[in-house]
Amino acid sequence: MQLHSTDVVDGAIAILDQYGLADLTMRRLAGSLHVQPGALYWHFPNKQALLGAVADRILAPMEDTLDSDEWSGQISELAHRLRSCLLAYRDGAELVSATYASRLTTSKGRERLASAAIRAGMTREEADLAAYTLLYYVLGQTVDEQSRIQMDSAGALTEENSPLYDTTDATSRFDFGLQLFISGVRHLLGTRVR
Repeated sequence: MQLHSTDVVDGAIAILDQYGLADLTMRRLAGSLHVQPGALYWHFPNKQALLGAVADRILAPMEDTLDSDEWSGQISELAHRLRSCLLAYRDGAELVSATYASRLTTSKGRERLASAAIRAGMTREEADLAAYTLLYYVLGQTVDEQSRIQMDSAGALTEENSPLYDTTDATSRFDFGLQLFISGVRHLLGTRVR
């Protein structure tokens, strides 16, 4: 059977979901695909490039059609979609965060956030900064959420190390921050009208 790059990405995602990012090694991946580790390098020059392709697969739903026509609805929808993409895979937020930091993933999701901010009335420069701000908010919030989920499943969370922060559910906390962001954009745009 001939190995294709999609097979390699599929195998990497299976390992990510079963074992987590720390155990996603080229050796383990090659073993799961029944090939020598060198065979993987025909498709990806290094592990970082492979992780970029995995991140692109995780973020693929960011390109789907939006339901909202209004900028704030689009920003909210995209932020929730990004969070859902990240939560769909074990360590998804950590992997995507690392690939964004090293510029190994596409920027289509961030670009869609910037486009919504431009529709709101921001300049291109402001829209890019706003998109990065929201992207890093979603990544940070979701990394924390996934870490807590894993700690809870391992029995590591107790009342002593999980105080008031956990009295509201993760989606409510996420929505609160998202609404602060959207209100901040509205305020910025409103100051120009005066």
